[in-house]
Amino acid sequence: MKIKAKLTLGVGLLFILIVLQAVVGIWYANDLKSDSDNILRSNYNSLEYVGKMMKINDLQNVAQSQEFKMLLQKQLANITEPGEAEISNLLQKKHKKALKNPQDSTLRSAIQQDLFSIMDLNMQAIDRKSMHAKNTANAATYWIAIVSALSFMIAFVLLINLPYYIANPISELTLSIEQIAAKNYAQRVHFQSHDEFGVLARSFNTMAQKLQEYNESNLASVMNEKKRMEALVSNMHDPVIGLDENKCILFANQEALQILGLKETDLLGQSASEVALHNDLLRTLLNKLMASPDQVDKKALKIYASGKESYFEQDNIGITVIPTGEDRTKHIGYVIILRNVTVYKELDSAKTNFIATISHEFKTPIASIKMSLQLLENEKIGPINIEQKHLIGSIREDATRLLNITGELLDMTQAETGNIQLTMIPTDPIEIVQYALEVCKNAAEQKGIEIQVDLPENKYKVVADSEKTAWVMVNLLNNAIRYSPEQSKILVLLDGLKNQMVFAVRDTGQGISPQYKGKIFDRYFRIPGSGKEGTGLGLAISKAFIEAQGGTIAVESELGIGSTFSFYLPLAQE
Repeated sequence: MKIKAKLTLGVGLLFILIVLQAVVGIWYANDLKSDSDNILRSNYNSLEYVGKMMKINDLQNVAQSQEFKMLLQKQLANITEPGEAEISNLLQKKHKKALKNPQDSTLRSAIQQDLFSIMDLNMQAIDRKSMHAKNTANAATYWIAIVSALSFMIAFVLLINLPYYIANPISELTLSIEQIAAKNYAQRVHFQSHDEFGVLARSFNTMAQKLQEYNESNLASVMNEKKRMEALVSNMHDPVIGLDENKCILFANQEALQILGLKETDLLGQSASEVALHNDLLRTLLNKLMASPDQVDKKALKIYASGKESYFEQDNIGITVIPTGEDRTKHIGYVIILRNVTVYKELDSAKTNFIATISHEFKTPIASIKMSLQLLENEKIGPINIEQKHLIGSIREDATRLLNITGELLDMTQAETGNIQLTMIPTDPIEIVQYALEVCKNAAEQKGIEIQVDLPENKYKVVADSEKTAWVMVNLLNNAIRYSPEQSKILVLLDGLKNQMVFAVRDTGQGISPQYKGKIFDRYFRIPGSGKEGTGLGLAISKAFIEAQGGTIAVESELGIGSTFSFYLPLAQE
């Protein structure tokens, strides 16, 4: 508990008890005052009225006395005790009779007796109320004593402990500071509390530990380590640039200086932002460094280095440390490493060219095989038996699969080389969806799958290559049919969303595990254990086709429930 909370609790409780004591005193004082006022106002007045009426009755002229009648009316208006009203009313009746028979001594004696009865009632009431006032006074004394005792005990505890609680830690801390001033850096304070003194003790111990480390450090060893690190960075074959937390350049090896085209004196110690104003490459590196992970362009940088165009991949490493005596990491800078991937790029380009050449060469003989199969099926050439028809069917299926594979490989090489041929014109998206549904109709019927279509009410046009977009739609539908169970449903959704048109295909298949969602659009990737045939190129080609048209493609999936593949294309401006 914090010191402020402890003081507030103790003093606040004492304050509450003092207020409670005042409230109790005022309460019982008012109660006593109320009892006294009640005696004076009720019983004393009745006694006064009765005494005067008794004197008048003794004078034996009650029948002619108007004062008796007035006093009797006051008594009737001041009835406060049980039975007093009955006696007063009886007295009034007897007084009326006495007015008619003034010589009747019996009535005068009866009136005197009623007056004595009223007096006796009020005297008993005075005794009873006096006893109640006495009990009230005793209760007031009891409760005021209890509250006073509690207040005294809390005040006594605060008086004994509060100075000790505050003064002792301050004294111990003062002595420790004096030891630190005397260069005794091994001095520590040991407060076990979790309040401000505990925080102060931990901060003091951290300071003392850092001073001790600094005092015991060997400057020569520090300089040797610095030179060793500089030599290590300088001998790296990849360009390396180091920045501090304020993005000032701390170091850069020779490879980095060479690709930047700058001298060491023009770079080290300078603000990277200021240098980037006159250096396009450094500006590009800083933009990638500051971009969020989702916005980073993962394409390799093309840089002219070593007399030729080279390709580099940028790795940004944030440097964090845990300062001595602390438990939180602190960011102290960045390291930019450019990995030279020129060799891999050249190999990848050779691979792409090889695949394109082989695929193109395969396409012609495969098409010829399919044509020959059609001729074999023609009965004009000659009759064929059932076994031969089965063989021809198997050959046709294999030839079709090979032709699809070569087509996908050719499309993939176009995407890799950036040579995708597009015809971008305003197109009706409903026609694209209907074409894809017609193509996939037979495959869905074979598995008993119902395809539901949700089309927009408004008319839209998208700027797209209808052929490539239809290819993507057919591929997504085929995948949904392939991975959905029989007798299930597939939803095809088409809707306008702001400045984009969304095409979505939702299935109820096995879904995609979270660890594979980030790789689903990679080339040649297939989900392990799916048990389905394929090249792993369909989604990669779809992504390339959609992004080439200025759109985006995404997937939402939950394992065991199904997947939704969506792509977005810009709407045509009216």
